[in-house]
Amino acid sequence: MAFLQIQFFSTALNVASSVNVILPEARQGIGVTASDGDALPKVLYLLHGYSDDHTIWMRRTSVERYAAAHHLAVIMPAVNHSFYCNEVYGERYWDYVSEELPQIMHRFLRLSDKPEDTYVAGLSMGGYGAMRLALTYPERFAAAASFSGAVNAIRELEHLPEIRRKNWERILGDLSQVRDSEVDLMHLLQQNAAAPHRPRLYVSCGTADFLYGQHQAFVPALRQAGWDVTAYEKPDTGHEWAFWDEQIRAFIDFIYE
Repeated sequence: MAFLQIQFFSTALNVASSVNVILPEARQGIGVTASDGDALPKVLYLLHGYSDDHTIWMRRTSVERYAAAHHLAVIMPAVNHSFYCNEVYGERYWDYVSEELPQIMHRFLRLSDKPEDTYVAGLSMGGYGAMRLALTYPERFAAAASFSGAVNAIRELEHLPEIRRKNWERILGDLSQVRDSEVDLMHLLQQNAAAPHRPRLYVSCGTADFLYGQHQAFVPALRQAGWDVTAYEKPDTGHEWAFWDEQIRAFIDFIYE
């Protein structure tokens, strides 16, 4: 795989921004299986968690090796602590990830722009971001995944201690107004349940993860609303990279089933 570090000016954020990209190659070095084909690569947008940045997937997993055999490009943006939202007191990260970033990547790189070739996945905060993209724009994606995702975070804000509310208020403003809004996944999965095209969803979490309760609430809600969801729970597993390395490989296999 070719590895690109791209710096560009984001109009949505009004600042220079960075994104990491891995692109398939017809030939690889020793020990890596390559895919060979003339078709434009399929595209996976891969989102980071709250405490990390756009470099973390390449540093902590073998995603490059997993993608290499499938002619799959992987795009990894940085969104700081935004929770993939337009911040009330900050920057427009939702506009950046959902609109500007895909346009820029297709302008810079030769990638498939077909919805059937486009995927999104993420861990923790990135799991929320991936599900928000898929549930908001179901027509854009063939599949989406959340690993240990904060998928019911919006409906648990009222239980947060005061010290943790400050960052959420910076992002979302009045927290009493966010339930059943465009940032609430439980609302979105109902709102777009009848969309003519809906991606396949893959949602996983360890049973010892502090976000497992959110997983347990989210998966049945998806199924009740009629979404095509595959759920996986790994016993005695917490919020950890060994699990996410397994899961990104599992999701790439899921894409190509």
